[in-house]
Amino acid sequence: MFDRFHLHKPYRYSRWDGSQRLDDLDAEDILDALSDDYLKHGDLRRALERMMREGFTGRDGMPRMGMRDLMEQLQRRRQQQMQRYNLSGVMDDIKEKLERIKQMEREGIQRRMDDQLGGAQPEQGEHGEQPGDEGQQGPEGQEGQPQAGQRGQAGQSGQRGQQGQSGQAGQSGQQGQSDDGGLSQDELRRMLENITNKKLQYLDELPDDVGGQIRQLSDYDFMDEQARQEFQELLEMLQQQVMQQYFQGMTQAIQNMTPADLTRMREMVRELNKMLQQRAQGEEPDFDSFMQQYGDFFGPGINNLDDLIEQMQQRQAQMQALMDSMSDEQREQLRGMMDELIGDDRLRVDLAELAMNLEAMSPSGRRTRFNLTGDEPVSLAEAMELMGTLQEMDELERQMREVRRTGDLDGVDAEKLRDLVGDEEAQALEQLQALLKQLEDEGMVKRNGDRLELTARGIRRIGQKALQDVFAQLQKDAFGRHRLPERGFGGERDEETKPYEFGDPFELNLERTIMNAVNRDGPGAPVLLAKDDFEVYHTEHMTRSATVLMLDMSWSMLQNDLWAPAKKVAIALESLIRGQFPRDELHLVGFSNFAREYKQEELIEVGEWDHVQGTNMVHGLMVARKLLAQSRGANKQIIMITDGGPTVFQEGGHWRFDWPPPEQAILQTLREVRRCAREGITINVFMLWDDPHLKHFVNQMATVNRGRAFYTNPDSLAEYVMIDYLSNKQKRVR
Repeated sequence: MFDRFHLHKPYRYSRWDGSQRLDDLDAEDILDALSDDYLKHGDLRRALERMMREGFTGRDGMPRMGMRDLMEQLQRRRQQQMQRYNLSGVMDDIKEKLERIKQMEREGIQRRMDDQLGGAQPEQGEHGEQPGDEGQQGPEGQEGQPQAGQRGQAGQSGQRGQQGQSGQAGQSGQQGQSDDGGLSQDELRRMLENITNKKLQYLDELPDDVGGQIRQLSDYDFMDEQARQEFQELLEMLQQQVMQQYFQGMTQAIQNMTPADLTRMREMVRELNKMLQQRAQGEEPDFDSFMQQYGDFFGPGINNLDDLIEQMQQRQAQMQALMDSMSDEQREQLRGMMDELIGDDRLRVDLAELAMNLEAMSPSGRRTRFNLTGDEPVSLAEAMELMGTLQEMDELERQMREVRRTGDLDGVDAEKLRDLVGDEEAQALEQLQALLKQLEDEGMVKRNGDRLELTARGIRRIGQKALQDVFAQLQKDAFGRHRLPERGFGGERDEETKPYEFGDPFELNLERTIMNAVNRDGPGAPVLLAKDDFEVYHTEHMTRSATVLMLDMSWSMLQNDLWAPAKKVAIALESLIRGQFPRDELHLVGFSNFAREYKQEELIEVGEWDHVQGTNMVHGLMVARKLLAQSRGANKQIIMITDGGPTVFQEGGHWRFDWPPPEQAILQTLREVRRCAREGITINVFMLWDDPHLKHFVNQMATVNRGRAFYTNPDSLAEYVMIDYLSNKQKRVR
C-alpha cells in the first residue's frame, strides 16, 4: 500500500550479524577495542593479534568480524556446497545424453524405413503391402526403386563398425531387381526390415558402461544426421573436459585434430615430462624454448615453469578429487570413458607419466575427497569446477589457520575470500589487514625492531578509554551525593547560579541576568540592567593534592583475576588527573617482593612475567612516603589496592618472604603506617579479597592512620576509587 500511494519508502530492520557493510575504522576505534586486552596482558602485538582473531565491537556498537568469524563463514559456505550437490549426476548426465542420441537414431532409422516404403506404397497394410496389388508396379512403386538404390549406395560408404550393413542393403537392392529393373514390394520391405533390425540390434547391444558406448558409437554409421551431429558435439565436449585437466589451452586444440596435431601433442607431452624430470634433478630446463613451440596448449598467466606446474597441479588435483569423491562404480566408468576419449595408446602412456611427475612435485596435505550429500546433480564440467572451488576453500582455510602461528594476515587472499564467500567478509579481512598500518599511520603505535610500542599519543588514548569505561560504570548521580554545601572560588564552574557578590569570579549567566531585569521592569526595549540583576555561576573549591597509588603486583592478584581491574583504575586515575587536575601529582608504585615507582607507559606494559610471589607492603609504603615528602600538595594520600596482607619483611638488611603473613611483616608494616600518619599522609585501602585475617589487619591500619578501608569487588573498584578521589577534591582549604 505504501509503495502504491508513494507515502514513504518502507524499511526493514534486522538483528546485526556482523556481515553488514560498515564505514572504515579509525585508529581510536582500533586502540579502544584492544585496550582491555592490552592492559590485562601488557603485550601490544598479542593484544592486536587476539583482537584480529576474535573480532571486536567498534565505538558505534557494531561488531566487526575477526578471523574466527571469517573462518566460520568460509566453513559454512563450503558445507552448503557439499550439502547441495551430488556427484551421481556426473555419469548419469552423460548416459542420458547418450540415451537421447540413441533414441534419436532409432527414430531416424524408423523414419527412413517409413519414407522408403511410403514412397513405394502410399496405402499400406499391416506390413506395408498394398492389398490386392502384390507384384504390380505402379508409378508409386517406380518412385520407390531409386530411393532404395540410393540408400544402398550410401551404405557402401558406411563406417568400419557397421560390418557392411548399409552396403549390403544396396547390394540387395540391385540383386532384387527384376529383368526390367524393378523390385517387388516384398523384396523391398524385407531388405529395409533387415537393415533396420541390424541397426537397432547394434544399438541395443551396446555396452552398459559409458566408455564402451562411446567406443562403439564412434565406429557406428549414423542414419540420422541430427543424432550424428549431437554425438560428435558430445564427444568433442568430453574430450575437451578430459584433456583440460592437463592443458588449459586444449579447448581449441582438440577440435578438428588431425593426425599431425596428435603427433605434435605427443611430442609436447614428452618434452614436458623431460622438463619436469630435469627440475626434479635440480636442473633448470629451457622453459622459454618450450613455450615458444608449445605455448598454445596452455592458458594465459604462465610466466615461468613454476606457474605452469602450479596450473597443471591444480587441474590434476581437481580431477583426482572428483575421482576420489565418486563411488567405485562411477570412478571405474569415468576412467574407462577417459581412456576412450584420449584414444591414442602412446599419448595415454605419456599422460600417465605426466600425472606421476606432477604428483611427485605436488604439495602434501591437499584434500582430495569431499563427501557430497545433496540432491542437485552436476555435469562433468560442473563437477570439475566444484572440486576446484572446494579445494580453493580448503587452501583459504589453511591460510587462515596459518595466521594463528605467524600473526601475518597479509598471507590470506582477500580477493579469493570475496569470490568464495562474499564482499562483506572480504571487506572485514581488508580492515583487519590494515589495522596495524592504520595505527602506525595515525601515530598511535611505533615499531622498535620486532616489538610494537605505543606512542605518547597512543598512551593518552589508552588512558582516556580507561577513564571513559570507569565513568560509564558510575550512576548519573554518583557525584551529587558528594557535593559540599560551601561555595567558593578557584575551582570548576558549577551549573548552579547565585546573585553576584563583590569578589566572586565574574562567570556571568547572561540569560538569568537579562530575565532578572525583565522581571523587575517588565517586558519592553531596551532592557536596562542594574547591579542586582547580575547572576553568576557557582564555583567549587578544589584542593591541590599529591597521591601515591600503590598497586599490589603479587602473583595472587594475577591468579585471582584482580590485576586487570586494578591496573585499569590506575591508568584511568592518571588520565583523569592529567586532564582535569593538572596541578595535582600522581605517583604509581607497584609492590610484590619489593617495590618501585612506575611511569604510566611502564605500567601499561606490565604483563604476567612481572608478577612474583610476595606482598611487600613495608617497602611499598617506604617508597610512597619518600615520594610524598618531595611534594608541595596540601593534601597527601596513599591509595592502596591489594588482595592480601603483608608477607615480606626485612631481616638483616634483606627482604624475606613467609606465609601465612608473619608477625614481623605485620609489625613492620604498621610501623610504616604510623610514620605516614605523623607526616600527614592519609592511607585509604581498597581490599579486593574477602578474608577475615586481612580485614583485621586493614582495620588496624585504619586505626593507626585514621584512614579508611573499603571492602569491594573488582567490578566496583573503579567507582569507589574515583568517587573517593573526587570527593576529596571538593573540600574547602582552611
